[in-house]
Amino acid sequence: MYNIAILGASGYTGAELIRLIADHSSMQIKALGANSKAGQNLADVFPHLRHLDLPALVTVDEIDFDQIDLCFCALPHKTSQEVIAALPADLRIVDLSADFRLRDPAEYERWYGNPHAALEQQKEAVYGLTEFYREEIKTARLVAGTGCNAATGQFALRPLIAAGVIDLDDIILDLKCAVSGAGRALKENLLHAELSEGYHAYAIGGTHRHLGEFDQEFSAVAGRPVKVQFTPHLVPANRGILATVYVKGSAEVIHNTLENAYADEPFVEVIPLGQTPSTRHIRGSNFVHIGVTADRIEGRAIITAALDNLTKGSSGQALQNANLMLNIPETEGLMMAPLFP
Repeated sequence: MYNIAILGASGYTGAELIRLIADHSSMQIKALGANSKAGQNLADVFPHLRHLDLPALVTVDEIDFDQIDLCFCALPHKTSQEVIAALPADLRIVDLSADFRLRDPAEYERWYGNPHAALEQQKEAVYGLTEFYREEIKTARLVAGTGCNAATGQFALRPLIAAGVIDLDDIILDLKCAVSGAGRALKENLLHAELSEGYHAYAIGGTHRHLGEFDQEFSAVAGRPVKVQFTPHLVPANRGILATVYVKGSAEVIHNTLENAYADEPFVEVIPLGQTPSTRHIRGSNFVHIGVTADRIEGRAIITAALDNLTKGSSGQALQNANLMLNIPETEGLMMAPLFP
């Protein structure tokens, strides 16, 4: 039984980690860090977890990391670098923030606006898209979880870029993102009256930070620079991301390529050609559904991919990586069916 700490336990991804680990056969939650709510019981912060017997929330400084086998960091961007740099050098860590996703510190500063504060830790960080970095994750000390938007787009596109079956200079990526992806902090634009009964595009024209991940990962797969056209939209839903990707290529070849790439993956389902996935069919789960449809314009195809931003896009992916790091079956604690309706 491995002892687990979760830093940032009072946020959405922290709560999702607790929900997933609660019934895990090989992990027990030993410490919950939440500086702003230290001293409170988790039931006061998340009443839906009231049934669990969990330690009280504490500050990071109050945790005895000598008793911890693996630590999840579900902290805000920039904060993770400062906290992780101060943690024991032999502690295994899965970070859910953006702080270690970009290998080049200059790229991190470009996209996030501040110098990297943990350069030594960045050197050992492994990018945490499990299905494509599985072997590296098994032996990693520090795993950097992907962005939820970045994960969705990569599941749709990475095998196609690797196989060379689409035009790499003509990729349009349109994402619809649920509001929980913005975190739990109070923000005016996320108030119910501001968000409900409509949705809007944001970070238009290549300013969204997850483009740094797309540029890094797609270019590495292709062996040359690849830049996608990407626009996210905020929708009035609690969970889920739906990606609609427009590419040049044969729908049949694209579908076959994706089926072959994910044939042995327990969490990625390529649905029959011509069918489209929905966020309602993956809600609360660690599954990804991918569909392919031929466009009416010959030689073009539309790929759609759906995942839950809090589970497969963040906390579920983090647990999947932690299982690998601790030599636990990869699917442990993650095979729950989606919530429906």
